[in-house]
Amino acid sequence: MNGPGDQPPDAPDAPDAPAENGAEIPVGQGKRLHPLTPWRRAWAPLAGLFAVALQNAAEVRDQAEGAGLGWLLLGVAVLVLGATAYGYLSWRVTRYLVTDTELRIRTGLLFRRTAHLRLDRIQAIDISRPLLARAFGVAKLKMDVVGSGSADELAFLAEREATELRAELLARAAGIAPEAASSAGEAPARELHQVDARMLGWSLALLGSGWGALLGALLVTPLIWLATDSVLPALAVLLPLLAAIWRGSLGAFLTQYGWTVSESPDGLRLDHGLLQRDHATVPPGRVQAVKIVEPLLWRPRGWLRVQLDVAGEGNVGGLLLPVATRETVRALLGRILPEVDLDQTLGAVNPAPRRARWAVPVWRVGYGHGVTDAVFVARRGRLRRTHILVPHAKVQSVRLTQGPWERRLRLASIHVDQGAGGTATARLQDATYATDEVARQAERSRLGRRTAAPDRWLTARPAGGAG
Repeated sequence: MNGPGDQPPDAPDAPDAPAENGAEIPVGQGKRLHPLTPWRRAWAPLAGLFAVALQNAAEVRDQAEGAGLGWLLLGVAVLVLGATAYGYLSWRVTRYLVTDTELRIRTGLLFRRTAHLRLDRIQAIDISRPLLARAFGVAKLKMDVVGSGSADELAFLAEREATELRAELLARAAGIAPEAASSAGEAPARELHQVDARMLGWSLALLGSGWGALLGALLVTPLIWLATDSVLPALAVLLPLLAAIWRGSLGAFLTQYGWTVSESPDGLRLDHGLLQRDHATVPPGRVQAVKIVEPLLWRPRGWLRVQLDVAGEGNVGGLLLPVATRETVRALLGRILPEVDLDQTLGAVNPAPRRARWAVPVWRVGYGHGVTDAVFVARRGRLRRTHILVPHAKVQSVRLTQGPWERRLRLASIHVDQGAGGTATARLQDATYATDEVARQAERSRLGRRTAAPDRWLTARPAGGAG
């Protein structure tokens, strides 16, 4: 039976569909965002006007010289006031409302849009605190919803309001009664591991991605400059390389600094960032696949990186751990996949047959495949070795592919598709084995889905007045 705040029958099912024929936020109801939000929206028209002025710099300079400095300053003041008015009016029409079944977000100054985010389809609710927002005590709340192409967000809310709203939405999604959800509070968390800053710095240096971009910038950019005798082509190559250097070195360090994994009834909580603090939650039941990454220069130290494919956007880059020892990974992996033993699972992987060298002479050494009672495992990569673990219950489909050269060599590849849109591929397996394995994997997946626990949030939190 629907409650008084439930979605009416004619409301759209899509979580982010506009409410043209659905329920709007009633007049006078709903809450506004933080009063500082208009300044966030005011920069957009100013940036657009600045871009137009930059493209027509000569004409703007001529008009400024003819009109005089006073008129120029007056024009700038009008633009600033107009942008401020635009941001204020946008803030005035933006509201959000929590009902028994959904979160409604109304936006749009000229074109009205109301997003209906059904609580039972929310995959993740994360809090982001950019550097400037932290200075003013505000935060951004981001929601990832099944079927939504992009994450909806509330930017900005007061930090306390964002934390309380996130806790209430998670409680409602877990089935706690609406009257009790608002006072449920954030579930307690217990810290499991924090990445050491020195270890993080060394891991990024040994990863090599930043060094490769730096080498390209030092070698390629001067050659293009000398060949073209123009600075513009050189800049066109240099700027993307500088961005890659930043992402692979200092930018990655600032983002992953203080990476902390904690356990709570919500799932595994991830907190990280030096300048911008981000808070994400990974519900273990929503994890579709786990990737264990071993870069070449990390292997002598026994370091691993753990990435997750989650049904939703969750945390940035899908990282669970940017770098950790094998012992730490073994312990945390048990929190997500309790039936998986890391050493036993990786030890179950068998390499591709020797005749695969005629198909892929060098890189075939990195290919491998294995199966345990809990997961399907595919290995790839010779320099950057990656093991992909897909729980049998999360497999959506399994298929076999075989090209003309593979048929001649009696080889085939097994593809396992999982719910987050990813695929684990066991390449260059024996054709007869691959054919039988596809049938066996289909049966394992059917039995796994039958015995799998439901994907519920906050299963360990007392439901209190859950209805």
